[in-house]
Amino acid sequence: DHMRKTAFVIEHDFVMAAALSDRTIVFSGRPGVECTASAPRPMADGFNAFLESLDVTFRRDPANYRPRINKRGSAKDREQKAAGAYFIFDADEDPAEAAERKAAEKEGEG
Repeated sequence: DHMRKTAFVIEHDFVMAAALSDRTIVFSGRPGVECTASAPRPMADGFNAFLESLDVTFRRDPANYRPRINKRGSAKDREQKAAGAYFIFDADEDPAEAAERKAAEKEGEG
């Protein structure tokens, strides 16, 4: 049950960030020069926006559920990018299903 408390945690480990958070703020810009923070957004949105900016895709390892980086240009990388699903939260989730979930979440916000 939600305690209605807020904490600002800076975490660089995807596993820990996913365990600690239900919303993310994504920072963009040039390190040490300028920075822009996004509005808080759902975890999937934040992770996907961040990874899209890096042009990197992650999947969950089906054995231990830890995030794994897809090889650039691999079939899985291309499939996830085409679906706009840069991070697959469920090890069994299909990238097309992830794209549908993402679209449904955005529709619910609007």
